[in-house]
Amino acid sequence: MTRDLSKAVVYQLYPRSFNDSNGDGIGDLPGAVERLDYVESLDPDVVWLNPVYDSPQVDAGYDVRDYYTVDDDYGTMADLEGLLAELHERD
Repeated sequence: MTRDLSKAVVYQLYPRSFNDSNGDGIGDLPGAVERLDYVESLDPDVVWLNPVYDSPQVDAGYDVRDYYTVDDDYGTMADLEGLLAELHERD
């Protein structure tokens, strides 16, 4: 399915600074799930998730080291799958 995004409202979710669920000072995927009611209240058409892959974090996570592994700062692959499932459920 192709969507016309020219007039879409896009919410960029940068997990590192969005919501910290475990008190370590770094936002994470479980924290993002905790705040999805807020995101939903903004009624975006698209949620753009910044990179959460394993990275040396020199370039805000865009310097990906391993596309198959979630960076430990953000959580686990199960956490990522849970966030994506919750986002799709709310779509």
